[in-house]
Amino acid sequence: MAQKQLNDRHGSSAAPGPRTAPHLSRTVRRTLVVGLTVLALGAVPWASQAAGAPRAPKSVPGAGVIDDWSRTAVDVVQTDAKRPGAEQFLWYGFVDAAVYNAVVGIEGRYAEYKWDVRGPRHASSEAAAAAAAHRILLTYFPASQARVDAAYTASLGKIPDGKAEDDGVAFGEKAAAHIVRLREGDGRGAPVTFDKPPAPGVWRPTLPANAPMIDPWLAKVRPMVLRSSDQLRPGPPPALTSKAYTRDFAEIKVMGVRTGSGRTDAQTETGRFFGDVLPVQFQAAYRGYVERHGLDIVDAARLFAATGTATADASITAWNTKLTYGQWRPITAVRLADTDGNPATTADPDWLPLLDTPAYPDYMSGHCTNDAATMKVLSRLTGGDIDFRVSSAVTGTTRTYTSAADYNRDVINARVWAGIHFRTSDIVANRVGTRIGAWTLDHYFKPLR
Repeated sequence: MAQKQLNDRHGSSAAPGPRTAPHLSRTVRRTLVVGLTVLALGAVPWASQAAGAPRAPKSVPGAGVIDDWSRTAVDVVQTDAKRPGAEQFLWYGFVDAAVYNAVVGIEGRYAEYKWDVRGPRHASSEAAAAAAAHRILLTYFPASQARVDAAYTASLGKIPDGKAEDDGVAFGEKAAAHIVRLREGDGRGAPVTFDKPPAPGVWRPTLPANAPMIDPWLAKVRPMVLRSSDQLRPGPPPALTSKAYTRDFAEIKVMGVRTGSGRTDAQTETGRFFGDVLPVQFQAAYRGYVERHGLDIVDAARLFAATGTATADASITAWNTKLTYGQWRPITAVRLADTDGNPATTADPDWLPLLDTPAYPDYMSGHCTNDAATMKVLSRLTGGDIDFRVSSAVTGTTRTYTSAADYNRDVINARVWAGIHFRTSDIVANRVGTRIGAWTLDHYFKPLR
């Protein structure tokens, strides 16, 4: 079967035992009975199996299980748990990393993520992927157990019962337990608050909800691929009296206003198109790429893991920047322009943006940081032809991008035309996100030599 492979042109220790898995099939029941003994078998290296008689090459499965668990993860994180958009990237990153290690630990081809454990070569990588995703989601979202268990039953029902399935399940559990251990004490949910007092240029709650900053703890979370949450934090935003700020202010006041703007209909549609829930859009777009290009389970797991960890760190870096500088949003800037000390700006106390303003500071754009990180990873993995088809529930339309530059251009403009980000916040975010994407593939998910 012809298959387009992803090509990249250019990171261990034992984990605690997993919690008891549900009794879902004869195979899983056997695994539970054997328990830790089977987990130990999951660590058998490929090299130990090389001394026997020659064997025919193992057929590598397709990516159906990867797509299935992407959908389940979205159902759990977005639909059930209703986690905020930026935070969702972190949870998908956990799932993707565990699934990736479970798959490449059996199939090979790429270096594992912060691990150096090999599963039995004969084991089912599909069973391993399902077990890893199941365990991660059940660990962090136990309220979704019925949904997660049903998905697990469906996944294992597609795999023949036997030793390959048993050992795959055991190794997937081991891969997930490793990620859970890696993320212990990483700062999730820490008591971090935005504590800068209101002043000209400083963020404060905005209409319509006047809510406090969402997930300020995300600014301090230990990254997945970067060394620290401030490693790639940019310098401060433009001063309120600078030419750059004056230029940004004038543009968004006219182009980002809800009614009576200078936007064309096409620009308004672009602003609304990128107002959807970004991580959900991305998950669907990754699945579409995998399906259209017939990726096998290994390359699909790598695509999800590389984008998943890069976007997790893009969110962390963006939030660290937001918390550090705390720049006010355009809605506040325009309404309170008579307090900014800049004679070139004029206040409009009734100004509203095209889209409602999210509850966190402006600089830098989290959306654009994540977009750029994804585009850089996809460009590297695909050789430049990203074939990225992204749909928006807000507009009910789908766009296809073959160029990362075209996608980045549109999303930078969209956040301005939506009235929720100054252009400098988008441009700086794009540069930082690009660096995060490059760092991810420079240090992880590399082809084995």
